[in-house]
Amino acid sequence: MNRILVTGGAGFLGSHLCKFLLEKNDNKVICLDNFFTGKKKNLENIVDNPRFEIISHDINDIRTPIDVKIPQHIDQIYNLACPASPKHYQFNPIETIKANTQGVINILEFAKLNGATVLQASTSEIYGDPLEHPQGEGYRGNVNTLGPRACYDEGKRVAETLFMDYHRRFNLPIRIARIFNTYGPNMDKDDGRVVSNFIIQALKSEDITIYGSGQQTRSFCYVDDLIDGLYRLMNLDKDYSNPLNFGNPNEITILELAKKVIKLTNSQSKIEYKELPQDDPTRRKPDISLARKLLNWSPKISLEQGLKKTVEYFRTLV
Repeated sequence: MNRILVTGGAGFLGSHLCKFLLEKNDNKVICLDNFFTGKKKNLENIVDNPRFEIISHDINDIRTPIDVKIPQHIDQIYNLACPASPKHYQFNPIETIKANTQGVINILEFAKLNGATVLQASTSEIYGDPLEHPQGEGYRGNVNTLGPRACYDEGKRVAETLFMDYHRRFNLPIRIARIFNTYGPNMDKDDGRVVSNFIIQALKSEDITIYGSGQQTRSFCYVDDLIDGLYRLMNLDKDYSNPLNFGNPNEITILELAKKVIKLTNSQSKIEYKELPQDDPTRRKPDISLARKLLNWSPKISLEQGLKKTVEYFRTLV
């Protein structure tokens, strides 16, 4: 039996990952979350599983080490503990960057103590507003270090540096997943991300808000595909410490996405244009050739299929 820690396990991605891990083999899964953005409701289908445990703790806490909260041995750690939507990570930017520095150091020290393999949920945001398209792992990015998004963008870049330094200094087994736009059930309807925004506005027949011209592009990956990729990376049967992109390479404009959502929801919503926020990327598309080669991984769920599932989920919340 593997003992697996999922930090941020009550969040959007974390809750799906916890459920997935419990269904795989005979894993013992521990969810660690401070419940800033995570919700116990996301775990209601697994909370009674005898192989599942929830621990309330903030990874930024330097007064109470994680090994005090979790005294048992841990084999694997998935570090997903950080707000991921601009609305949430800009609410308290200092706590956000602490999660990616002090919090990450706390996680790495705990991993070192246990000899555990640890996976960092990094992000496509480390590429900033990219000058290279599509974005491969070798691209070093175009990030505004002084902008309002820097607490997240730069924080995740520093987290990758810390992971690599712990690997080089202590031979700690690490994995780094650069996650592109992901969507699906358990998203917070108020998190400010584009898919949840559009669906909620459409279901309420409100104007759908597009920032900028709507010609900026994203590539949207359904959550089940992403979780499968993270699991494959963690359990890769060889030492691989370099970052790996995870996302759907099918690129779509924000305007096209809005029209798809309106059609799927049979909404009467109109489109309203507003000013583009500072440092918002104009293009985003992953090069996943390395993930295909190393993990035999690629997304299987189409945007239409994934949006239908996500719309069904949000109908229960509106």
